[in-house]
Amino acid sequence: QVQLIESGGGLVQAGDSLRLSCAASERTFSSYAMGWFRQAPGKEREFVAAISVNGRSTYYADSVKGRFTISRDNAKNTVYLQMNTLKPEDTAVYYCAARQTYWSTKESLYNYWGQGTQVTVSS
Repeated sequence: QVQLIESGGGLVQAGDSLRLSCAASERTFSSYAMGWFRQAPGKEREFVAAISVNGRSTYYADSVKGRFTISRDNAKNTVYLQMNTLKPEDTAVYYCAARQTYWSTKESLYNYWGQGTQVTVSS
């Protein structure tokens, strides 16, 4: 059982930056691909970014490409989401998720989820 704990959310203004962190309890963290998803009020949860087990491959939703960067530190069992040039439409609860071996953009393929962290961007 992998436990994921997100942190780093908050209230910021448009154009600001935030870095989210997701700490995993699993000693074999390096065997898990990681993803970030978000859910805005009244909307379905959507894919944001994903990273391969070794960190060499990343993938982003078009809406965040060029502004967000996903990275991981396997020595610290942590995945990050650096969010720059934030927009009001980025307001959502952000979740990290884990699945073994291969990353995916499909939330149904992730086995483990964190509790989420709120990001609010004011205009």
